[in-house]
Amino acid sequence: MKKPTSIAPRKAPMALTEALVARTLRAVEDAGPVPGVIPMTDADYGRVRDDILASAPAGPLKLFAYGSLLWKPAGEVRGGERAVARGWHRSFCFTVQRFRGTLDQPGLMMALDRGGQCQGMVFEIAEPVAENLEALLRREMTILPAVNVPRWLRVTTSSGPCRALGFVVDPANPRYAGKLDKNAVAATLASAVGHWGSGAQYLFETIRHLDARGIRDRNLWQLQELVAREIGSLHAGV
Repeated sequence: MKKPTSIAPRKAPMALTEALVARTLRAVEDAGPVPGVIPMTDADYGRVRDDILASAPAGPLKLFAYGSLLWKPAGEVRGGERAVARGWHRSFCFTVQRFRGTLDQPGLMMALDRGGQCQGMVFEIAEPVAENLEALLRREMTILPAVNVPRWLRVTTSSGPCRALGFVVDPANPRYAGKLDKNAVAATLASAVGHWGSGAQYLFETIRHLDARGIRDRNLWQLQELVAREIGSLHAGV
């Protein structure tokens, strides 16, 4: 007797759609650096770059991408391999008053925070390594003290363990928001927007590009449902 063919369950579509994300977008003029902040200088970037290169393991310099670096890397990268960083998880855990938020309505951005594990991708930073690394630093770090700081992470890939550069939150930084309630995070992402776009847009793109690589983050998936609901509530009748 022929065994029945098993059918894999279909993945539910995202509740957060492009149409909902579009409701969160509006033209926002870049007001420039937040008053009172100290911007990083060329010398600061050079120092961080040189420290990273001096401490790098032998071989190609590897980058662990878990958010926007998946679809908008700074500098040139190559390759791409699934990887897991244990002891870290994605979290919307620091505030921004520029880029995806404003002084009047600060947003939240994602970094790696302590605990759990995070699936992402490992890329190699292409030659010239120093130049491409500095481009990455200039994108991820803008002011002092930096809240999103580079760190060598131990990650596991199908090829085995390796060390890769990742950006993790500094919990001592004043902009660190800590472990927020998901509903509070959703409310911020649904409403905050800056000249780079909205928090909802950032969440949508992150999930979409993770999904394209076969990665589903349970916490982000729950969050997008809450954000979709929040947007619907904010724009009811519009």
